Order: sequence, then structure tokens, then C-alpha cells
Amino acid sequence: MPALVFSTYGGVIAERFERVRVMVGSDLVCLVFQGGLALAAALTAPAWVAITLAALTAVGNVVYSPAVAAMLPDLAGEDDLVAANALNGTIDNLVVVAGPAIGAGLLALGSASLAFAVNAASFGVSALLVSRMKARSRPVDVTEGETAGVFKQMTVGVKAIFSSGAASVLVMFSVLASFVYGTDTVLFVGLSNSQLGTGPEGFGYLLAGLGVGGILMALVVDRLASSRRLALIITVGMAVYCLPTAVLVAVHAPAVAFGLEIIRGAGTLVVDVLAITALQRAVSDDVIARVFGVFFALILGAISLGTIVTPPIVNGLGLHPALYIMGFAPVAIGLLGYPALVRIDRATSARYDELAPRIALLEQLGIFASANRAALERLAAASTVVRAHAGDAIVTEGEEADALYVIVSGSVDVKARGEADLEQHIRVMEPGTYFGEIGLLERIPRTATVTALEDVELYRIDGDSFLDALAAASATSSLLAGARTRLARTHPSLEPQFDTVA
Repeated sequence: MPALVFSTYGGVIAERFERVRVMVGSDLVCLVFQGGLALAAALTAPAWVAITLAALTAVGNVVYSPAVAAMLPDLAGEDDLVAANALNGTIDNLVVVAGPAIGAGLLALGSASLAFAVNAASFGVSALLVSRMKARSRPVDVTEGETAGVFKQMTVGVKAIFSSGAASVLVMFSVLASFVYGTDTVLFVGLSNSQLGTGPEGFGYLLAGLGVGGILMALVVDRLASSRRLALIITVGMAVYCLPTAVLVAVHAPAVAFGLEIIRGAGTLVVDVLAITALQRAVSDDVIARVFGVFFALILGAISLGTIVTPPIVNGLGLHPALYIMGFAPVAIGLLGYPALVRIDRATSARYDELAPRIALLEQLGIFASANRAALERLAAASTVVRAHAGDAIVTEGEEADALYVIVSGSVDVKARGEADLEQHIRVMEPGTYFGEIGLLERIPRTATVTALEDVELYRIDGDSFLDALAAASATSSLLAGARTRLARTHPSLEPQFDTVA
């Protein structure tokens, strides 16, 4: 319940503060509360103390998942984003399988206090590992210059989801899958007790089957994601997850039931990974953490709803009708969203085609030699096309430096008066070159005037996006050397600060 209530605001925090620091802070908070649980267990404290510390741990952890989901596109890049989400999903499934086993082992070896202490230590290890990440996010505030209240800040993510047809459809599929998972936690109990004859232990076996299926599917989901027909794949994945539930009506052998759960686990991983990946691609970088804060709140709510509505269905209609309902009804609902998924496929394909030539040009520039694919994609997405006619001044010496320009076609002439206040010709620039980086790196006004010699087409990259890309990739030595040389020619008295900026 605490995670459900506070998850949306967790996304706000993950957006407004640097995300690596947010994750490290979350780990340390959880370490403290889990350490408190270890102490409470050792001292045999009242139950309410343990419940309170568990709730506080959940609250401290709500910022973590939105931060991870928001950072994965930057860390993995377009080519590896599905694989990164699949790996993240695999970790979740491994936790489902291995977590209870590890906890049982710790209890067998020692006590509850030992188990909580080891868990606390795991948060410390996580904080150490995450703190060593070089990638950093840029804090973003999209709510009236930090003056908006808590509720209004939380609604930004809600509006971002439901104002985008693509985002809302993708969220619907993940929420639907989570609702089915919630029903599973109830149906597995009845199935194990009354039909499989495996008692309480059977619940754990069936849940582990879902986890194993997710782990196995992670090996091939990246190949599925390369298809341009993700609408069909997500819809089929939902069917694979749900339809075997109806088949369980006729199953009495535990091994067969376990095998069906493996198949179902593979289906749900496909739905979750591809839907989350598409959602990461569909929303703006400025609100992505807020969106995932809302997303995870909806996921928790859907799971909770599934656990609430299933017992009355089982009690009123019986176990078998409940299995039929949960096997067929979610698939029918998913089919209603198929046309919307097809439209998302078409829009995504068009966007890829639009960005491809920009990425190809950017990766040829020496300035981005050390930039990874993810940085190039962000720069391409942030770039806008600018056109100038012969004689037009594209940038003027002395004006504010606010963008980097990359020449796509045509040529430009560069002149500067510099400190000597005597106009000198610097050079002529052709396609495949860039200008404007000196003012951005040094945070000074433009040091030269650039004029179009003929009709010119350029990519304009916002200064903040350019500096973010360099911060993630580190500026190359050739970039720094070239910038120093050009700065020394026009402003010899300035001491370059490029190393510290980059």
C-alpha cells in the first residue's frame, strides 16, 4: 500500500533530481530500514514495529524503479533497449524464483535477524555499484519553475500518459497483464489445493514456473523486438500468457501445470518488455520518470485489484469458471487494443526513418567520436532542421551561444573581429562539419559570425542537449585541441575551460 500511494511522487523525485544520486539515496534509506528490521528481529520487537519498518522500506524504494526505467534508454541506446529491458525483467523473474529460496536458506542457517541483515547489506552493495556509474541525468522541472504543489507535480505524468494515445494503449497492456498476475496469486492457491494436490507448496512451484518462463524468453525477446510488427507480437504474447489458464481446468498433474506456467511466463515477459520499451520511446525525456512513476503505481493497483476481485468470482462461480474467465476475458480486452498498436507501429517506423540520416551524419563527426549509440540517438531526436539563404547570418559574433550547428548541405563563411576588433577571415566550412561548440563549452557569447555562402541546410542541436551528450561520452582530445586553437586565434587572452566542462 505505501508503494502504491507514493509511487507517482517517486517519479517526480526521479525527474527533478539527478537519478544516480536518487538511486543511491534510495538504497541507503532502505539499508537503514532493513537494518532496523534486523535489530527488531533480534530484540523480538512488537509486530507493528516490523510492519512500520517494512512500509518505510517500500516508501524509500518507490523512486528506484522510475529512475531505472528512465535511465535505461540513455544507457542502452536504441539498438540494445529491448535487451536491457529483457535483462531487467529477467532479474525480476530471478528474484521471484531465487528470493524465497535465499530467505529460507538464511532462516535455516541462522535467524530472521540474519536474513534482514543480509538484505540490508545487499542495499549497501547496490548503492556502491550504482554510485560508480558514469552516466548522469539532467534534472528537469516542468511544473511552473518549482512552484507547483505536490499534487500538480504528480499529475504531469498522468497527463503525459493519457494525452498520448500511444502511451495510454501501451500502459493498458502492461496494466492488463499485471491484473492477470494479481488473479494468479489467488487462483494458484485454489488450483494447488483442490486440483493438483500439492498443498501450500504448490503455490510457490506455480509462481516459480512463471519466473522460469520469463528467464527463458529473455534469451529470444530481443530478436522479436527487431520486427516491425510489434502490435502482433504483443497481442500474441498476451494470448500466450492468458489462454493456458483456461487449459488448467483439465490439468491434474503438477508437472504439466508447471510446464504451462513456464509458457505463460514467456508470454508475460514479451508483453511487459515490449510495452515498456515502446513506452520509453513514446514519451518525452522531460517527463519519462514521472510517467513511469504513474506507470508503476498503476501496475501495483492492477495487481491489487486482481487479488481483490478473484476471490468473490471463485466463491460465487467456482474455480473452473474463474479459470475460464481469466483465460479468455483478458485476451478479448487485448484484442480491442490491437488497432491502436498497429498505429503505434507505423508511427515508430516513420520516426526511425526520419532519424536515420541524422544519426548517420552525427556519427561521422569527430566531435562525437566517443559518443555511444544512445547519445547519438538523443542528439538526432533533439535536432531540428534549419535553412538559410545566401548572405544570411546564421550566428553573429557577440550574441548568446545557445546551440550547435551541423552543416548538411551548402557552405558557410566564418569571420571574426575578436579581441583585436579587426575583422579577419577564419575559414569556409562544408557539409559534414559543425560550428558553435566554443561558446557552449566556454559559456561565452559567440566568438565568430557565420554567414551562408549559398542556400544551406543545417541541423540545430540545443546547447543543453549537446552538453549532456558530451558529459555522458566525454569530449575527445581532437575536439578540445581544435576548439582551443580556434579560440586562441580570436580571443588569445581567454584561458579555455573545456576540460572541466567536458
